[in-house]
Amino acid sequence: MTNKTPRKPPLVADKRYSSGQRKTRTTTATKTRKTPQKAKPAPRKRQTTRRKSSGGGGLFGFFRRLIGWLLRLVWSVTWRVGSVVCLVIALWVGYIYTTLPDVTELLDGRARGSVTMLDRNGDVFAWRGDQFGGVITTETVSPNIRNAIVATEDKRFYRHFGVSPRGIASAVRINLSEGRGPLSGHGGSTITQQTAKLLCLGDPYDPASGMSEAEYEADCRRGTLQRKIKEAVFALAMEVKYSKDEILTIYMNRAFLGAGARGFEAASQRYFGKSASNVTPAEAAMLAGLLVAPTRYAPTNSLTRSQNRATVIVGLMEDQGYLTAAEAEQARDHPAQLSEAAAERAGGYFADWVMAAGPEYFTRNTTEDVIIRTTLDRRLQAAAEEAMQYVFENKVRSGSKAQAAIVVMSADGAVRAIVGGREAKVAGAFNRAVQAKRQTGSAFKPFVYGAALDLGYSPLDTVIDEPFCMDIPGSGQWCPQNYTKNYKGRVTLVDALKDSLNIPAVKVSERVGRELVRQVASQFGLESDLAAGPALALGASESTLIEMTGAYAGILNGGSAVTPYGLTELKLLGERDALMGTEGGIGERVIQTKAAEELIWMMEKVVSEGSGRRAKLPNWEAAGKTGTTQAARDAWFIGFTSQYVAGVWMGYDDNTPLSGVTGGGLPAEIWHETMIRVHQGLAPTPLPMRAPAGPVENRDGGIPRQGGSGGTGFGGVVDKVLRDIFGGGGGRGGNQSPQNFNDR
Repeated sequence: MTNKTPRKPPLVADKRYSSGQRKTRTTTATKTRKTPQKAKPAPRKRQTTRRKSSGGGGLFGFFRRLIGWLLRLVWSVTWRVGSVVCLVIALWVGYIYTTLPDVTELLDGRARGSVTMLDRNGDVFAWRGDQFGGVITTETVSPNIRNAIVATEDKRFYRHFGVSPRGIASAVRINLSEGRGPLSGHGGSTITQQTAKLLCLGDPYDPASGMSEAEYEADCRRGTLQRKIKEAVFALAMEVKYSKDEILTIYMNRAFLGAGARGFEAASQRYFGKSASNVTPAEAAMLAGLLVAPTRYAPTNSLTRSQNRATVIVGLMEDQGYLTAAEAEQARDHPAQLSEAAAERAGGYFADWVMAAGPEYFTRNTTEDVIIRTTLDRRLQAAAEEAMQYVFENKVRSGSKAQAAIVVMSADGAVRAIVGGREAKVAGAFNRAVQAKRQTGSAFKPFVYGAALDLGYSPLDTVIDEPFCMDIPGSGQWCPQNYTKNYKGRVTLVDALKDSLNIPAVKVSERVGRELVRQVASQFGLESDLAAGPALALGASESTLIEMTGAYAGILNGGSAVTPYGLTELKLLGERDALMGTEGGIGERVIQTKAAEELIWMMEKVVSEGSGRRAKLPNWEAAGKTGTTQAARDAWFIGFTSQYVAGVWMGYDDNTPLSGVTGGGLPAEIWHETMIRVHQGLAPTPLPMRAPAGPVENRDGGIPRQGGSGGTGFGGVVDKVLRDIFGGGGGRGGNQSPQNFNDR
């Protein structure tokens, strides 16, 4: 029989977990073992996915990569170039920094000095040259000025670094919107840049350069791109070198503010008669308003325009917190007013004459600050200006272009007033009282009779007024006529002068010798070329009004020559001792005192009874002479009282004949109105005149018609002696062309 053993089952671990638990454990263990192997490829799959999703291929991707490359290239070049530019600018700024001087050396940058003129009482009445009132700083100046400047010119001044990109961008936008170039018009300059421009970027004015000071300043203000770049760099260097207050100090001292004022101290003195440390908000606003256009907004040119500009500045100061609402309202309700001297601008013609007559190195071309004391009497100046205005407004036809001039002086030649034209409030204008040389007409005749009286003739001597001719070698026959074309026969010398008769004047001149007449006139101060022919006696020569008035002053003072003068003392600012004194006054004797006093008596008859009756003054003795030249191109009246001499000329600048005007007309009336005002408040005093005792003998002129021989008897002998001594007479007329002087 077969014996089979049964198969044993395989040995297995005990089932300690359920099937579900075992599966979980197995899975966890498997994952744990596989994690280190699967961690690395996972990021690579994610990276590959990103590149694909960003469009890494195709045309779009190519352009994207190209643009990115270009941007990286531009940035790379830009920061490198920018670094180089910044380095160059830094070096440039550093170089300019080393050249900048101390602040104190930049406060007075004038190329020429100033002239301050005082009247006879010591009060300022005029300024010339570049006025600099003295150094001011941000500490010494009124806060109103400092605030007005910042509010007007650069409200971010204390916050920027010298250049304001925002301001430049705004200026360019405004310029383009107004149809100008980007750099034309508004500049967007900060106060620092404006100061750099005032310093002309460190290039001082050199007179040897051939440029005038005006051309130099215009060149400094050029607005080219190259100039703007230099200006910005210079401003940056200034910001490094100086503090903000120091920059503002330079600006306040160098800014031009019109009427020759350099700096706010000079302008404050010029317009308000006070220091810049004491100005009110309204005055500060007016001064700050001048910065944009000094000439246009100068209150001496248009006070209303300047006040309107100041109102705008007050608004800016209020908006920026420098003024309260109440202070701003007060400034608007009480705008700044000019000082008395600035408002009057008295003596503009007078000041111009002093500047022209004084030493050039202390007046016109001075590099120093000069103080000149003058002879001007502002009351008399105002009197002359008012008289001129009154006559032209009330007695001259509307629209007339005729001009006139007035000179008032004392008997010693001290000029008290000058009006050089109808427009009195001027400076630098054509001065007809000093510059215009015109024929004098019968205003010359007193020198003819003065020469005769000095030789012993009497005002009561006679001469025949009749038709008269004489031959002039080389020119032919010359036949003067009286203004009225009528003849009075035998007349005294006083009547001949009183009625301004031409024939007697020529006969007397020829009798005493025209060379003597010429000598007397010249010694009295008529320096212009005097006519060589017999027409000398009728005022054919030219002269200026101030010369003629000075010559008449010589008659008033007793027959001594007079040199008109206006300067009495000249000294430098801050100095006690004068550099020079009076240049002028009474000189050598020309005719005897007796002759001068008799001539004054004759000239008094001209005013009281003759051709100058319109000049007669109430309660005052006055003497003078009329003068009207050929075709009435010039009309004169010159005369005097015991106190003052005054001369008046009237005519056209282009020599157009006056219509219906003679020296005894409108000029005599202007003289009358002037002297009425001049003598207001003065006690009347008599003229230093002498009435003649009687005629020496009757002298009939002694010159027969057509150059015949002289008179006979005692008179003829005297005539012959006088001719031998002094020359003259018929046939000595030179080349004077025959003329018909319709003159009185």
